[in-house]
Amino acid sequence: MNKPATDPQEQSLNFLYLNIGHFFDHFFMLIFATAAVVSLTGEWGMTYAELIPYATPGFVAFGIGAIAAGWIADKWSRTAMMVVFFVGMGLASILCAAVSTPIGMSIGLLVMGLFGAIYHPVGLSLVVQGRTKTGMPLAINGIWGNVGVGAAALVTGFLVDNGGWRLAFIVPGVISIGVGIAYYFFLRKHDAFTNEKAGTKNASASSGAMDTGTLRRIFAIVIITTAIGGLVFQSSTFSLPKVFDERLGSDLAGSATTIGWWAFLVFTIAAIGQVIVGWLIDRYSIRTVFSIVALIQCILFVVMMSLSGVMALIIAIGFMLAVFGQIPINDVLVGRIAKSEWRSRMFAARYIVTFSVSAAAVPLIAWLHATRGFSSLFAVMAVAAGVIFVMTLLLPAKASAVAST
Repeated sequence: MNKPATDPQEQSLNFLYLNIGHFFDHFFMLIFATAAVVSLTGEWGMTYAELIPYATPGFVAFGIGAIAAGWIADKWSRTAMMVVFFVGMGLASILCAAVSTPIGMSIGLLVMGLFGAIYHPVGLSLVVQGRTKTGMPLAINGIWGNVGVGAAALVTGFLVDNGGWRLAFIVPGVISIGVGIAYYFFLRKHDAFTNEKAGTKNASASSGAMDTGTLRRIFAIVIITTAIGGLVFQSSTFSLPKVFDERLGSDLAGSATTIGWWAFLVFTIAAIGQVIVGWLIDRYSIRTVFSIVALIQCILFVVMMSLSGVMALIIAIGFMLAVFGQIPINDVLVGRIAKSEWRSRMFAARYIVTFSVSAAAVPLIAWLHATRGFSSLFAVMAVAAGVIFVMTLLLPAKASAVAST
């Protein structure tokens, strides 16, 4: 466990680095999604449905690698693992820029996924470290991740239009390496690499206020809703640039940059959902908040099935508000039931489920797009959100009465 910073300025700066890390994590994993839509399909002579499955190994690694990352962080150093994350993601992105075949790209994305797997079990453990109310910190951190999702489409579209798809991987890669080096020297300056286990003697788990049966019930619900929610999140974020390309029309989305701007706008507005939900779950029953969020998703996915033009853009903002709003809920539950000394592994278990299932979204999108179109994809997501709604009703009220440490 990392010894928490005592200086407010140091805490704030460390939190900023963690937020930047969340931004990069989602940004890098979606560069290929936009590049495939606007450039690589033409350059490599492949259809969208043929090309995007090559991203699958990266998303599988993004999930499976979380277990190893969480274990290493708990046993070695969470802060050092974050430095590895920044530098590794940057190098992996530059590797992707150097390839010339779909197989090469798949290998580059696999490496990127392995380094990307570090963030969620490690970064989120550091975000909740030493906090009593975790809803808002996780929400703020989640916003950075969401802005990373939106910025991936915007920045990638701009760089592809003005310098080609390779530049879209190189520029962020160099920046991430630079941030990793800066974070390393920040940690050294504040002695963050020393005495990381000093606080474990005083660590306590709020889960002690719950009986074993309740803890198992909550964790089972977290895992199930995490799995289904991961499918919904990945399907909606990965496909949205292509949905806009097809449904907004040439007047609204006539270039890669324009498509990127619309995606960025939707994802950025939707990030407000995390702030709203973070504020609510620090004050009200998680079961109530969770069920409302899931129900909103279900309804709006159904509405979106047949829409196009401006109305499709408006409804997309609505369902992405709900999709992003759900993100901090399961993280708060994990923070409340996990002991500090194995919290990284607990987050890892949650995120290996999230991103392993998320990997299935990529071939699902490809298959549905090629055979049935995006209307069927929205129908599948509506059913998934309905299942989450049912599961939220099974959450014990006691889950929202326990604070995290």
